[in-house]
Amino acid sequence: MADHEISSFVAFRHRDFRIVFVNRILSAMATAMLQVAISWEMYVITADPFILGLVGLCLFTPNLIFFLPAGIVADRFPRRLVILSSYSVQFIASLLLFLVFSAETPSVVLVLLIVFIIGTGRTFSAPASSALVPNVVPPEHFPNAVAWSNATWELAVILGPMIGGLLLTTGASTVCAIVCAIYCCCFVLISSLRTRVQVISKEPVRPATIFAGLRYIFDRQIILGAVSLDLFAVLLGGATALLPIYAKDILQIGPEGLGILRSSIAVGAVACGLIMIRVPVRRHAGRILLVTVGIFGAAITVFGFSETVWLSIVALAVAGAADMVSVYIRQTLIQLATPDEMRGRVSAVTNMFVGASNELGEFRAGSLAAVIGVVTSVVAGGMGTVLVAVAWAFLFPKLRRIDALDVQSLRDEEPITIDKARAEA
Repeated sequence: MADHEISSFVAFRHRDFRIVFVNRILSAMATAMLQVAISWEMYVITADPFILGLVGLCLFTPNLIFFLPAGIVADRFPRRLVILSSYSVQFIASLLLFLVFSAETPSVVLVLLIVFIIGTGRTFSAPASSALVPNVVPPEHFPNAVAWSNATWELAVILGPMIGGLLLTTGASTVCAIVCAIYCCCFVLISSLRTRVQVISKEPVRPATIFAGLRYIFDRQIILGAVSLDLFAVLLGGATALLPIYAKDILQIGPEGLGILRSSIAVGAVACGLIMIRVPVRRHAGRILLVTVGIFGAAITVFGFSETVWLSIVALAVAGAADMVSVYIRQTLIQLATPDEMRGRVSAVTNMFVGASNELGEFRAGSLAAVIGVVTSVVAGGMGTVLVAVAWAFLFPKLRRIDALDVQSLRDEEPITIDKARAEA
């Protein structure tokens, strides 16, 4: 076997990574299936785009409330146990959704409350899951693990909406029942992990400890620039909350078509991810990050204008491919630049930013669509994302100048000050 073929699969030499890999597929598939079912059912019940925005807000609010405690928990307790507890919460919430959607007239308020519970489970599982991956592979294999993990997650996002869209023809309660079964499988997989290399934080819980993740990020221009770029780009360019409207009213392709639209983003991401596994980003990582965010915004703009099914699918696929590159670079540099005893808190903060960009982006899209129209909301967001990419190239010169994703150079970055940042620009 050729050297490049060996290196492409090097992360799979580690048993625990193989378990995490399969678990990531199943958990991401469950999340995608559930989101499709909830968004479709809520729009069918209410026919109100603002309600779709509220779904995103209910998913995000727990992140805003609990992200600091979630980081502390991920650093002070075994991450495996934190993930298992979170999966238990999400299983119970999915079971409650099954009961609600089985009713003749589902309660919108009750669904939103359960979505909040799901968001709470995700808030605690996300930093623990992100910080767990560096514990199951050595540092030199971590970029390969990130590439596989991201491609796998996107593959699950392809399968999840497609399966969820098909199952919706038999009812949203069916989707919830399948999701419950998937979470049971995830619980068994994570229970079988053997990793014990986590560095447990022994710092006393005080304000300085709680806010250490925030301080670490805001003191480092590269990490701050990468995280805030993702926040504002997806906050403006996020359009997934409006996909049910495009599927039902604009493109007229029904619930099966909704699954295809959501999967199109992941198809582009998986295709790009598989390429990156074999041809990882080795040089000019900062410039590539900024360019791909701009491409993401341009693709969302095209999707917003499109009234043709094939063009909409292609535009979403291009957006997914561009997003895959930016996520790969961001996750790699953040995890490699962070000591293990702080990864939970730093991951919690970055996940809060990511959650803000996704869920608040959905709320922005839904609420703005109710005021200025669906198409205008999507197009304005896509164009705003392009402008953000241009602005960040000047606001964060260290981010722009990143070359290789090197552990030592990232950890050696000195804390920034406003005067230093201005001078470097």
